[in-house]
Amino acid sequence: MHIRTLIASLVLALATVAPTIAPASDTTGLSLVELRPGWRMADGTHMAALHIVLEPGWKTYWRAPGDVGIPPQFDWAGSRNIHAVSTNWPTPVVFFEQGMRSVGYQTELVIPLHLTAQNGGADMLLAGEMQIGICKDICIPANLSFNATLPPNVTRPDPMIAAALADRPYSAREAGVQSVVCNIEPAADGGLILHASIDMPPAGGTEYVVVEAGNPHVWVAEPDSHRNDGTLHASTRLVHVEGGSFALNRSDLRFTVIGDARAVDIQGCTP
Repeated sequence: MHIRTLIASLVLALATVAPTIAPASDTTGLSLVELRPGWRMADGTHMAALHIVLEPGWKTYWRAPGDVGIPPQFDWAGSRNIHAVSTNWPTPVVFFEQGMRSVGYQTELVIPLHLTAQNGGADMLLAGEMQIGICKDICIPANLSFNATLPPNVTRPDPMIAAALADRPYSAREAGVQSVVCNIEPAADGGLILHASIDMPPAGGTEYVVVEAGNPHVWVAEPDSHRNDGTLHASTRLVHVEGGSFALNRSDLRFTVIGDARAVDIQGCTP
């Protein structure tokens, strides 16, 4: 069975489990913040999630928020029996603010957290902080704190988390991506110019391309993109935030194509 069909069936079949409510935020724009404790999986890893509900008219941002958004940041330093935390971002939407493009979420957001334990048979203590930007007429940072014990004996999946996992962008293979070719050249006033040609079926309607450099110190401009038959073309400029020189590894580049029908997550490109 296809993984998305399996997860969708799981969502319909399972009853809701009780979440762990995080400390109430006094930040305007947030109506609910909770940590959903999730479940321990057969391989000893754990799936939990952060659930954020926004007040009407407010929005928050994806991992690559665009020119005017505030990128989310996590700190899990206070956790115990957790070796690694992997965030699984559901498909975002594209909106425009003051003529500039942003990428994020409206109404609410569920971020599945895949936790790898040092000891998969013991409790995990998930203690962390998250800083996000939320915007309406202005943008403000919101600092959220979480602290919960995740026991190993809860194995029943949470349908809300399963739905967010099913809402992730398609992989390149799932979306029928045939090839991704990148050409890189120096920019006249510093930085690099990237031209990418993505051979893939249309994602529906207007296709927005988001490019991530794989380096937090490299700023990526909003790409210009257009489709020519079966190929989606995107061009953008990359600049080091401190004005220095930098190397660009093609395998670290990440392309997300967001269309009306689907989003596609593509890792790396070839010369």
